[in-house]
Amino acid sequence: MKKPVSPPPTPAPRDMILRLLQVKSGMKQDVYARTITLFGELKQLLQEIANDLEGGITAVDGRIHVKYVDKGEMAAEVKVAGDTIIFHMHTNVFKLDQSNSLWKTSYLEEDELRGYFGVINIYNFLSDSFKYNRERDLGYLVARLFLNKEGHFFVQGKRQLGFLYNDLPDNTLDHDKLRQVLHSVILYVLDFDLLAPPYDQVNQVTVMEMNELNANSQLSTGKRLGFRFHTDVEDVS
Repeated sequence: MKKPVSPPPTPAPRDMILRLLQVKSGMKQDVYARTITLFGELKQLLQEIANDLEGGITAVDGRIHVKYVDKGEMAAEVKVAGDTIIFHMHTNVFKLDQSNSLWKTSYLEEDELRGYFGVINIYNFLSDSFKYNRERDLGYLVARLFLNKEGHFFVQGKRQLGFLYNDLPDNTLDHDKLRQVLHSVILYVLDFDLLAPPYDQVNQVTVMEMNELNANSQLSTGKRLGFRFHTDVEDVS
């Protein structure tokens, strides 16, 4: 009669901690390093794109400008006519939400650690919001770029930003692909118009608001203030 096989011994807590530090924490360091490198490339490419667009548009209309501004290690912005697009790199690494359909792909099923990402958030504000210090003005998160340990990426966003770059297993981020993403962001922002709010929403103004308005244009402004279109209320992909 065969003796029952004993289960393997449970690893000691210290060994489990060391294993997690080696595997998971080491992976997060790899993702962070890749994201830092990517953000440096993104800033360089933003400057190239801004210079190219500035030269192209001022040749035909000197009133319109495109300008790149480096805002430090974790942020950069591009002013495109009346819009300001802010790129902000988060300092943490995130695990993709378990409800995301990407977990059903063989790419993530084969290696769960591929589902951890560095994140670059992309916001759209009106340039006048900063020029006139309108602190109550609204900005919009138009896209989020996710990058994993292997350099694969996807983009969450509205309209074309939500479906052009969502193939994580086959999307690797190189110079040309990054340029395509940035051009898509600028196109979306330029097509995302400032609309007047409904009359009944703005037909009353307090004395304080009017004093502020006379001082430095303080009435809140945002591109979709008071309006919600079908293409803008759909869930982010």
